[in-house]
Formats: sequence, structure tokens, C-alpha cells
Amino acid sequence: MKTLTAKDAKYGFGQLIDLARSAPVAVSKHGRPVVVVLAMEEFERLTALEHLAKSPHARTEKKERKK
Repeated sequence: MKTLTAKDAKYGFGQLIDLARSAPVAVSKHGRPVVVVLAMEEFERLTALEHLAKSPHARTEKKERKK
């Protein structure tokens, strides 16, 4: 995963957007990653997966697999 400093992300925001459209980009502050910027499509995919994992059907299916 590509990493930009917070300063580079701030002053190169357009570049950050361009990079994040093709792959997630970590933004670091004081040498430590603090956030990840990702494309809207990837965010929507992850949100949908989270909702599926929280659905009652998913919980039932997990319990049945453990048996």
C-alpha cells in the first residue's frame, strides 16, 4: 500500500485522490499511519460486506458451520 505523509497529502490532495482511485493510500503523521483513503467503490463494497456480516442470516450460517 502506498503511503503519503500528512503534509504531502495536504499539498498534493489531487494526487492523493488520483492514487486512491486505483488502490487504498495510507496517510501518516509523525511517521505512523493514521488514516487510509480509498475509492468510493471500495468503501461501498466494504460497507456492504459489513452489513452482510451483521445480518441475522449470516450469524445463523456461522453457527451452523461450527457444528
